[in-house]
Amino acid sequence: MTAKPIAEMTFEEAMSALEQVVGALERGDVALEQSIALYDRGAALKEHCAAKLKDAEEKVELIRASEGRATGVTPVEGL
Repeated sequence: MTAKPIAEMTFEEAMSALEQVVGALERGDVALEQSIALYDRGAALKEHCAAKLKDAEEKVELIRASEGRATGVTPVEGL
């Protein structure tokens, strides 16, 4: 079975795949060439997750702006 292309993964799928990559690299039980391939895949998964988060943040900001609420402001925790 071939792995799903990263570009087609949901955020949750990409995070799960990234966790698996990190786990394999931390265990250190893979050959050097496979480690390099895993590291490369992990970097691509990280970029995909970051892009998905950015898209979600932009959608939230659009919703807040359409409601007339302040945008681009991060509330102080506990207030």
